[in-house]
Amino acid sequence: MENTVRRQHLSQRARLAGMAAVLLLAGIAMGWSLSGSAVQAVGGNPPVVAAPGAAEPQSGRATAPAAQDSYADLVAKVAPAVVTIRAERMARQTAAPFADDPFFRQFFGPDARRMRPQPREEGALGSGVIVSPDGYILTNAHVVDGASRVSVELTDRRSFVAKVVGADQPSDLAVLKIDATGLSNLPLGDARKVRVGDVVLAIGNPLGLGQTVTMGIISAKGRATGVSDGSFEDFLQTDAPINQGNSGGALVDTRGELVGINSQIVSPSGGSIGIGFAVPADMAGNVMQQLIKTGTVRRARMGVTVQGVNSELAKSLGLKDVRGALVSAVEADSPAQKAGIERGDVILTFNGEPVSDNNALRNRVAGSEPGSRAAVTIVRNGREETRQVVLAELPGKRAAVNERDGGANGGRYGMTVSPLTPDVAGQLGVRAKSGLVVENVAPASPASDAGLRSGDVIVEVNNKPVSSLSQFQEAVKANPDRPALLLVNRQGGELFMALSARG
Repeated sequence: MENTVRRQHLSQRARLAGMAAVLLLAGIAMGWSLSGSAVQAVGGNPPVVAAPGAAEPQSGRATAPAAQDSYADLVAKVAPAVVTIRAERMARQTAAPFADDPFFRQFFGPDARRMRPQPREEGALGSGVIVSPDGYILTNAHVVDGASRVSVELTDRRSFVAKVVGADQPSDLAVLKIDATGLSNLPLGDARKVRVGDVVLAIGNPLGLGQTVTMGIISAKGRATGVSDGSFEDFLQTDAPINQGNSGGALVDTRGELVGINSQIVSPSGGSIGIGFAVPADMAGNVMQQLIKTGTVRRARMGVTVQGVNSELAKSLGLKDVRGALVSAVEADSPAQKAGIERGDVILTFNGEPVSDNNALRNRVAGSEPGSRAAVTIVRNGREETRQVVLAELPGKRAAVNERDGGANGGRYGMTVSPLTPDVAGQLGVRAKSGLVVENVAPASPASDAGLRSGDVIVEVNNKPVSSLSQFQEAVKANPDRPALLLVNRQGGELFMALSARG
């Protein structure tokens, strides 16, 4: 009897232990399924529990790629090509607020009103990207705008004085050159292949802290921010944190290719809120090649004013899709008018490429070669037609170049110039057909000392006609041991000036 009771007791203990084991396994399985399916539950799909190592059930849903644990190898590869840029410029102090006060005039005398504010030097900080082993660097035009001296600091602490090869305000891009070889550099990627959602890294020198890497994704493509004059905007938008000092830095993909030059942010506070913009690498490459070759950027124009198409306009115009650029005005005697394009036409394609909106059309036209022929497909009264347009050239003043890299002995002149166009010549009242228009002259600079003013037109340098930055440089180099002799047209009259380089 005692043995029977003992066996029953042992049997009960065995059953209880078995039940506990089952409950424990169930609890482990439940905990694993809950912790492993948190993201899936957000989408409203029930969690799927599978044994470790078992094949995942197949479905038609796209699955997110596995997260990458580290980008350290990628950063080590690309970071040496991103540099710090320091730009020095002269700025005038504001006039004394008490200069016109009779009380203070007794202390300063009758010359108080004529007290001239003294120029002072100020600095700007930005970033840049080395794009060739022989020292060409891409950055933003606003980083070096008005600079009398630009220096570049590499990640190995070496520092170089840089020449400003040229700057293009419409795209906010500038090209610098330093005297070095064998440099780490970043290849230009094809931003057209970048997709919304791709992971990108932003590298630069925010707020002077030193080189910093941030990560995000491509948030949008083809953005027009409206912050600039709107003439040439095709930004990549990213949520990678970008702050002051990141301007001109690199936006790279996970292959280590340069897909954009970080340019600007939208923020109510001035700090990053996850809305940053970069100039696409393909646009940057086109601008860079032109600046290196000629010192200026040529862009085409068609002579139309266009607007986007919304759903209501599409219905009114009888369009099948909400796309294209609606022509609201056509300039007289323009390429568009000569090709037969009229107000009310909707441009659907440009050289075979679909036109999504007015900004896309503007960028495609401006990126074309002046004088080239373009096939433009339009919709008029419900019918598609193709017109052949011979593109004209956008006035050169919108593609100004900066002459700060000097000539003799690497000196600097402290002025901004742009090619003379017929329209600008008419505005200035000059008879010259070609030359370089002086747009700005820095205080206490060689250009200021020579007597140059804004609005002057440099017609000749050392008796050689000049109409581009490269011609200016070549003419200066012809006589490196003496000041450059300039023939300047000022309000229709001509005079000579001697321009000395700053050593």
